[in-house]
Parts: sequence; C-alpha cells; structure tokens
Amino acid sequence: MSASPRTILITGSSSGMGLTTVEAFLADGWHVLAVDITAPATGPADALVPLVADVRERDALEAALAAALAPGSRIDAIANIAGIYPPTTLDTYDEATYRRIFDINVLGVLNVIAAARPYLGDGSAIVNFASVDAYEVSRGQLLYGASKAAVTMLTKSLALELAGAGIRVNGIAPGWVATPGNAATGRMDAAAASIPLGRVARPEEISAWVRILVDPASVAFMTGETVVLSGGDVIR
Repeated sequence: MSASPRTILITGSSSGMGLTTVEAFLADGWHVLAVDITAPATGPADALVPLVADVRERDALEAALAAALAPGSRIDAIANIAGIYPPTTLDTYDEATYRRIFDINVLGVLNVIAAARPYLGDGSAIVNFASVDAYEVSRGQLLYGASKAAVTMLTKSLALELAGAGIRVNGIAPGWVATPGNAATGRMDAAAASIPLGRVARPEEISAWVRILVDPASVAFMTGETVVLSGGDVIR
C-alpha cells in the first residue's frame, strides 16, 4: 500500500513565488493547502485545497484549517511566502503603512505557524521567506527591510522553541526574482546588471530551495538558518 501524500501549507499562493511553489509541490505529489487572501491557486481537486484567509487573522486561519483537515490530520511543511513590499522612507511612511507591512510580513508568519501548530509533529518543517533586504539596505525600503529582519529573528527563535518537538524552522532570503510584482517596479534590468551572476533569479530556483529545506533526507540537522539566494549580490 502506498504512503499517503505529504501535506504542505503555502501562503501567498496565487502569484509569484507562492504560485511557483504550489506548482512545484503538486508536481512532486504533495497535498497542498494553498492560502491567499482573495484568490488562491487552483489545481487538481484531489491534491490542492484553496483556502481564502488573511494571514493577519489567526482566528480565520484556524477556522480555515479546521474546515479543510480532519481531526488528527498532519501538516508536514509550511512555506510562509505571503508578503508585501510597498516603498517607504522616513519622509513617506505613515502608521497605516507600517501596520500593514508588519502585520502581513511578521505577524502573518506567527499567525500561520500558531494556527497550524496542532497539525505539526516530529519531522515537520517550516520555511519562512525573508529577503536580502534583511541583510543589506535597499533605498526606499525602510519598513520592508525591517520587517524581513524581524522574520530572520523569528526563524531563529521559533527553531529553538520547536526543536524539542522535532519541528525544524529555516528561512530563505531571496534577492531579485522574476515575478510580476518585481517586474512592475521597472527596476529589474538595472538590478540584474548589478548582480555578479548577471541576472535575477527564476521563481523555480527559489521554490527548489523550499523543497530542499523541507526534505529531512537533505537537511535533517539544519534549523534556525536563513539561506541567502542573491546571485552573489550581498557578498560584496
């Protein structure tokens, strides 16, 4: 008898790196819980469960998971990909923008993990999406960079807190990636010219690292780390 498919919860699933990650795990035969605020990813009905929920609302996430999963179900992995990056500076930020960035990028990570915690067990793995902006300053990204620096520390703290339960927590810090959102900034060509490898990342190169980090055969002894994927941009 074949083993049951493993289950992963992916946020920000309707576009960009989230959608690519959904597609990668479906192709690998996983059962995918695809969370997004309005229009989650679509796919085979037997393998993908779209969940409409706001990561800022823990109660809504808990209700969505309870409706989608039978008692005793297990979540083998989480990919916290949902995030926003509106530009801000000292002159342009306001409290509403601060709250929105930190509530989605930081509180959202905590809410998803807390809502999923009853379904996580020994061998489960969590991947939080930070950014190279957690490590180097990007002009005009005052609050985004700060929020992603917070995600790297949450990753370390949660790794320590959950280690006793056999749950690993790691992160990914992408640089420029060829997503529709990044393309809309009009700055990808200039960014590519400044990267030592001479290009921005493909979304599937980022999702490949999610697959690596949730695979106990590859990184069973790795937790609390954030992998920087910048094409060499942050080494100089």
